[in-house]
Amino acid sequence: MLKIVRIPVLSDNYVWLVHEPVSGETMVVDPAVAPPVLEKAEELGWKISQIWNTHWHPDHTGGNAEIKQATGCTITGPAAEAGRIPTLDVQVKGGDVVRLGDVTADVLDVPAHTAGHIAFHFAEDQAAFVGDTLFAMGCGRLFEGTAEQMFGNMRALEALGDDTAIYCAHEYTLSNGRFALTVEPDNTALVQRMAEVVALRDRGEPTVPTTIALEKATNPFMRATSVAELAARRAAKDAA
Repeated sequence: MLKIVRIPVLSDNYVWLVHEPVSGETMVVDPAVAPPVLEKAEELGWKISQIWNTHWHPDHTGGNAEIKQATGCTITGPAAEAGRIPTLDVQVKGGDVVRLGDVTADVLDVPAHTAGHIAFHFAEDQAAFVGDTLFAMGCGRLFEGTAEQMFGNMRALEALGDDTAIYCAHEYTLSNGRFALTVEPDNTALVQRMAEVVALRDRGEPTVPTTIALEKATNPFMRATSVAELAARRAAKDAA
């Protein structure tokens, strides 16, 4: 069973430290910055051997070089964005399999936020690291892709199963939930979830990871029934 530790950095980013206890191998997902990651790994007695990047944005790759220099780790990321991640050692795409110690993860192509965005799915551990594609009650902005691609991403992630834990890269849940309520004010599951989110944030506690089941019940982008509906909701959220 993987051990997964959340590291809050910058204003609202989460870096994920993932430890496979049988082999003792440790991996970092999307390190925005290096020092807090290196400090947490040292505190836990974990040696970082890999970094996995979901996409090229600096708040997901900014710590790559420093962590690599400190640990000698191998950096894996999207082949389609290799030109924008100069620290990359291993290029992967959808359908590939990556390994952390004794466990493997499937690589999923989830373009839209960026053109080559990928996600990593540990099927046995029912965990997916999705970068900026799916958030708690939200989805990533369509910076380099289309609503059609994002709609496809929602279906692909939905297919991972209700119990799959979704490890996204930002604490956007409160603002996402406020928007979701404008879309579905009578969604009782959403109203209840927002009350829980407000209470958590009032205590300074995180709201992620989330689950596919929760997103199917409360996320306006996963709940969109057509590309056009998702596009309209994304445009409205961007303008909010």
